Amino acid sequence: MDRSISIEADAVVLRGFVEIPDGARGAVLFAHGSGSSRFSPRNNYVAQALREARVGTLLFDLLTAEEERLDEETRESRFDIPLLTRRLVGATHWAQAHSELSHLALGYFGASTGAAAALCAAACTPAIRAVVSRGGRPDLAGSALAEVRAPTLLIVGGADRQVIALNRRALAQLTCEAHLEIVPGATHLFEEPGALEQVASLASKWFERHLASPVSRHLQVQE
Repeated sequence: MDRSISIEADAVVLRGFVEIPDGARGAVLFAHGSGSSRFSPRNNYVAQALREARVGTLLFDLLTAEEERLDEETRESRFDIPLLTRRLVGATHWAQAHSELSHLALGYFGASTGAAAALCAAACTPAIRAVVSRGGRPDLAGSALAEVRAPTLLIVGGADRQVIALNRRALAQLTCEAHLEIVPGATHLFEEPGALEQVASLASKWFERHLASPVSRHLQVQE
């Protein structure tokens, strides 16, 4: 299954594309943030790695084209976590309603502010089996962090010190199985040689493990 999609969610239509490899063990919905979109080269790189690990991917815009234009000027929508969460939950319902996807275990991959939306959506969507955050702002999920039950992996660049601190605080509030992984020397966008490859490898292993087994016990692990 490989095609462009239109998702009706939160009274708007979101554009995206879905790719499900043969023998897929699950599917991951990508939550972009901070002005990004379904065309994000970093998220597409991770998505390709997931598909090679037999995990399907759904990359879609959380904002409409008009909302994106306004956000470029105001930068407000990218920090509107309730809005991004509603859109992600709507996309999840879309996936659950389609026969090609309804039998697959689902996970979320969130980047930047999209990570907060992924955690908020996971907190109110029991079907989500795993969450991965890349350079995310899980702190923006607030009180929803304590409600997340899906095993959660937080990946942060070693040189992204402010975001490391924010992730540590969020980790302390998570009551599910949770792990903070720091990629040495990497900055916020993981542009350093080999950094994004490490992100893709960590995410693939996390989803391979958790999309193929029941949601595991509550356990918090520091890096």
